[in-house]
Amino acid sequence: ASVRPESSRAGENWFGLGNRDLATHFYRTTRLAEGATLADVTAEIVHAFGIGFRVIPMSNERVSTIVTLADGSDVSFQEYFVKLRHDVAVRAVRFEGAERAHALGLHALRQSQAVVIAPSNPLVSIGPMRALREFDATLAARRDTVVAVSPIVAGAALKGPADRMLVELGHEASVVGVARLYAPIAGTLVIDTADAALAPQVEAAGMRCVVAETVMKTPDVAAELTRASLAAIGITSFDVTR
Repeated sequence: ASVRPESSRAGENWFGLGNRDLATHFYRTTRLAEGATLADVTAEIVHAFGIGFRVIPMSNERVSTIVTLADGSDVSFQEYFVKLRHDVAVRAVRFEGAERAHALGLHALRQSQAVVIAPSNPLVSIGPMRALREFDATLAARRDTVVAVSPIVAGAALKGPADRMLVELGHEASVVGVARLYAPIAGTLVIDTADAALAPQVEAAGMRCVVAETVMKTPDVAAELTRASLAAIGITSFDVTR
């Protein structure tokens, strides 16, 4: 479903959502308007969907990702990613509201056995969390038990604009570039077998390097990636089926 019917001339019609997405957004917006916190609403949605894990939003306060394009104009991340199909050059990214927002989940980050940074875009997926006060410091304090999985394989992103965005914002689109970004907060980087030759450079950037199959084509591959990531920091007993 689209936010506006295709025949409507009341406004732009570039953002599409499925019925479940629309229902989820309507529910969240209604609950927030009633005074519930984002953490509360997220817990309610998680329970409704029968998800067996706790999901913690990064903050109860609004933080907006703003992308500055090469021509100097600012657009929301949704406009950049959906309307413009992330097919334009980027000059900068900023997170409005991050300086005032309070990070949630810091206690979980401090108390958990391990922290795994998923292979998401390090600039606009992980970046908003890192912009919050205390977030980087919390991870840096336990750096040896933080593992990151590289979102770059053989110099390219598996999905999305991470590779181009890294280059446009002055980084290297490789596992080495990822290592330089994550070295302050994570002690281990898991890279794909396609990048095995770059392992020494990852370690030179200050991270322990683990080589494994990181392209999660099947649930079995995903489970094995989890095992390899946690084994790197000495955790060998856990349940990856939940």
